[in-house]
Amino acid sequence: MRRTRAILGGASAVLLLITGLLTGCSSTTSEAGRSCVEGPDGTPITAVAGPAAGATNLATNPEIATGYRSGMTPVRTHTFAVSTANPLATRAACEVLAEGGTAADALIAAQTVLGLVEPQASGIGGGAFLLYYDAAAGSVDAYDGREVAPAAATENYLRWISDSDHSVPQPNTRASGRSIGVPGVLRLLEAAHRDHGKQSWRDLFDPAISLADNGFDISARMASQIAQSAPDLARDANARQFFLQPDGSPKPRGFHLANPAMAKTLSAIASDGPDAFYTGAVARDIVDATATTSGGRTPGQISLDDLARYQAKKRTALCTDYRTHRICGMPNPSSGGITVAAALGILENFDLAGLPPDRLDRNGGTPKAEAVHLISEAERLAYADRDKYIADPDFVPLPGGSPAALVNKDYLKQRAALIDPNHSMGTAKPGDFGPVPLGTGVQQPEHGTSHISVVDRYGNAAAMTTTVESAFGSFHLVDGFVLNNQLTDFSAEPADATGTPLANRVQPGKRPRSSMSPTLVFDRAPDGSRGQLVDVTGSPGGSVIIQFVVKALVGLLDWQLDPQQAVSQVAFGAANTPVTGVGGEHPAIDATDNGAHDPLVQKLREMGHQVSVDPQSSGLSALQRENGGWIGGADPRREGIVLGDTR
Repeated sequence: MRRTRAILGGASAVLLLITGLLTGCSSTTSEAGRSCVEGPDGTPITAVAGPAAGATNLATNPEIATGYRSGMTPVRTHTFAVSTANPLATRAACEVLAEGGTAADALIAAQTVLGLVEPQASGIGGGAFLLYYDAAAGSVDAYDGREVAPAAATENYLRWISDSDHSVPQPNTRASGRSIGVPGVLRLLEAAHRDHGKQSWRDLFDPAISLADNGFDISARMASQIAQSAPDLARDANARQFFLQPDGSPKPRGFHLANPAMAKTLSAIASDGPDAFYTGAVARDIVDATATTSGGRTPGQISLDDLARYQAKKRTALCTDYRTHRICGMPNPSSGGITVAAALGILENFDLAGLPPDRLDRNGGTPKAEAVHLISEAERLAYADRDKYIADPDFVPLPGGSPAALVNKDYLKQRAALIDPNHSMGTAKPGDFGPVPLGTGVQQPEHGTSHISVVDRYGNAAAMTTTVESAFGSFHLVDGFVLNNQLTDFSAEPADATGTPLANRVQPGKRPRSSMSPTLVFDRAPDGSRGQLVDVTGSPGGSVIIQFVVKALVGLLDWQLDPQQAVSQVAFGAANTPVTGVGGEHPAIDATDNGAHDPLVQKLREMGHQVSVDPQSSGLSALQRENGGWIGGADPRREGIVLGDTR
């Protein structure tokens, strides 16, 4: 199949043939980071190479680290742009935009294709958070499509099999049915399309259905993750048959993979809407797969009622000032928006503009140790509050009943005063908001995710972070899609050592805390109101998402990096532990001998940081307004690209 669209770019109309939706782009490698298209004569003009395989990964990373594409250049577009984690998904969304679709329309095409070509990270069996800017209305909407715990879940649901059997779920919590939450992404997409869509819901599924029927070549990144996850995938009969060879070996890079079961599922959802997923045959299959005891697995307790009653929620976006900009993020149950805003509010008390990267190049240069120190310390303080206070607001209120207390400028100035400019604090204490009936929890590991950034020709924009939690979620494959293991984002222990309940404990119908941080940045008008949209960004990366997004925002807003430099720059930051991460995959970092010879690492260790140089696996994207058009960048640590009506 070959789909042709006329896309206007720059001063003249250029015919760009968007190809490869079914079989992959047949073009060869050229300048990394630009649009993968073909000219009118069929001659390939640009493409992006896949990342190298075989790197190790930081324990907190969502997926296997697969290298770094050095020297990527930004993509400049005229009226619309999209960046996703996979070229096939980016092409599908770009075509929707080229046909006049909105950002909400493009999200549906992108998400359904991502679920096929990177099932290790996202899909219809997972959840998502979306920030959407409607240019005509001047509104920012926050959509919560987070998974929920089943009604039968207890506070010990992840801890032991039952109140009479205190053995742990088998073969482990993640691979058991206990990890699976009621999926939410389709209800989120339905709500966003109802509010902001223009094209037919049914038609937006065509690229994914065709791709599922006709197949695609497994990418290097997907192949690496299949190989790493093969023993766990082998436990599930459907996953074993789909991802592994008959002899049990992983299907390799380049293997042509079709998914007729997914095509059938998507066709039903395209025709009948999300009800085809949340009721009927697909819902029964989800319940049965969750409840399976095959291979000695502990069953989950999702019911048909849990699925039928699921609702995506529209929440109030969290918008705060940072210097001359207004930054909007997700409120809880994602901790991302609050924690990013808190970290930036602390950093606003320091002159980061005076600490730009050294030796600036296409890869973003090398950050100064002083800047990494300040940013990491601010993040420690922000994470300390996150870990104690933030959870599903329908179950656990924030101090003062809203995010306002945690992002108050005076409070954050007090937090900033706790930073020693010469030495790391190691671990921060949460702020004191008076008597609060919550214990201090430990940080829960979070894992597999993807991100989509879109701007359309009408001025609308979407930032959506989407996930199945760990790589391949719970390893349960049903009707062609992977089921999440999102409930492991809850605290398995319901209380701290003193018996005080934890905010993020399991409760029936509750949404686990997340770190997903889709972000929209606006100019701030002279009267303090929100001005023009200037940036769209976000990243996968589990609990490290917050650090990735803070790094990108500082790069864009304080250091005036272009979007590609901002996402390409060294990954660095900290949660509330003594460990500061400095991504050893970056060419500016010497990770040999645990970073012992790297000047940045040496200086940070002299300042008391316990530095890890493990490779990091961010998947940032950033789109920025420029000269009446857009300029975009995609993370060199994954295989994504930016496309649009290129200038």
